Amino acid sequence: MKNTTTWALIADGARAHIVLSEGPDQGLRPALDHDFAAPHGYDRDAGTDKPGRGRNPGSGGHSYGHELTWHEYQKERFAKDMAEVVNKAASQNAFDKLVIAAPPKALGDLRDHLNKPAQERLSGEVHKDLTHIEKLSELEPHLKDVMVF
Repeated sequence: MKNTTTWALIADGARAHIVLSEGPDQGLRPALDHDFAAPHGYDRDAGTDKPGRGRNPGSGGHSYGHELTWHEYQKERFAKDMAEVVNKAASQNAFDKLVIAAPPKALGDLRDHLNKPAQERLSGEVHKDLTHIEKLSELEPHLKDVMVF
């Protein structure tokens, strides 16, 4: 019987890496030979840092509401890029199950961009930023409730 391969995407809004386990007593190991990092930019690079303002006669000025800052845009773009990596791997049957560990906002952004094959394999979530943990042995306690290794 074939062991179940589980990928764990460990991400925040700007960094990510993917580890895997191939079943009980197999431990964790890197799934890919590289990590991921979003390009770093600033709101000022986008040309503005405040929403526009309008004037309605008789009611005073008002802003046009919350617009995405450059920093927020970069985080959403990174989530989309990471979801594309996972989507491609799912279409190639690189894993049987998927776990995502990310802060709540990043987790939601990642989940929004997963295609149906990847969503169907999503078996667990950890609502926490674990990207700062470099040693796999230190990562294991945080993932033990959502995957077998």
